[in-house]
Amino acid sequence: MAKRAGGRWLLRLDDLDVPRQVPGMADDIMRTLESFGLLWDGTVARQSLHQQEYQRAFSALQQKGVVYPCCCSRKDIAISASAPHGEDGSIPYSGRCRGQNIISESVIRSWRVRVPEEDICFSDLRTGKLCQSLPAVSGDFILRRGDGEFAYQLAVVVDDYLAGVNQVVRGEDLLDSTPRQIYLQRLLGYPHPDYCHLPLVTGPDGSKLSKRDNLLSCQQGSVTGRERILLLAALGFLGQNPPPDLAACSCRAILEWGASHFTPLRLPAHNGALTL
Repeated sequence: MAKRAGGRWLLRLDDLDVPRQVPGMADDIMRTLESFGLLWDGTVARQSLHQQEYQRAFSALQQKGVVYPCCCSRKDIAISASAPHGEDGSIPYSGRCRGQNIISESVIRSWRVRVPEEDICFSDLRTGKLCQSLPAVSGDFILRRGDGEFAYQLAVVVDDYLAGVNQVVRGEDLLDSTPRQIYLQRLLGYPHPDYCHLPLVTGPDGSKLSKRDNLLSCQQGSVTGRERILLLAALGFLGQNPPPDLAACSCRAILEWGASHFTPLRLPAHNGALTL
């Protein structure tokens, strides 16, 4: 979609969560992309190098008076929650610490942003117009943890702005996060990218296929020799109907065909299995 629009395709490594990083995995991801001919434009961005930019955005939101400290633990939130859990299993924050005077001796576990009562709406290139009530789905969500680490929602909004991203194409599992990110974009005065959330590949039991379930990795040798088959299967899964004669072509030719013909109008409405 980026190439068909004459744009650039960017690669960013979301490496904020240091304890969960697997040594060598970032290099394996990049080598695997290269084996498919998926060559990114420009330099690789790394979230770990953007701490100053996250701090500037966080400070700007503090100056607007929309950020407050929270002393609630996960257990506190679970006990006090009266609203049903979100689709991702998360519990909307009740706003327990909103408006409270946090004394200096209190343990600040996070910093949260106040969310508005009105719905946040946007138009997805696949699913059309979507609206979400932030109080019902997330409540006042976390921007920074008590240990000083910035949260995903703030980091990705700043990252997209720094890179000049005008179109975000990602999985349907991140659909619930988009209204939160649009809200932060509004607060920070950032432009809103277009969004397209793709259907998910599911496993035998119908649940989302995890990276742990049949991982494609150059390092593990599960890709070599299968690149063309997998690219064509992915295009088919996404409803793009690649012609049979592409099976004899190189990865580069397959991707060039995709860049010339890809359209979100053909994307399937539902998740499903990847047929090889």
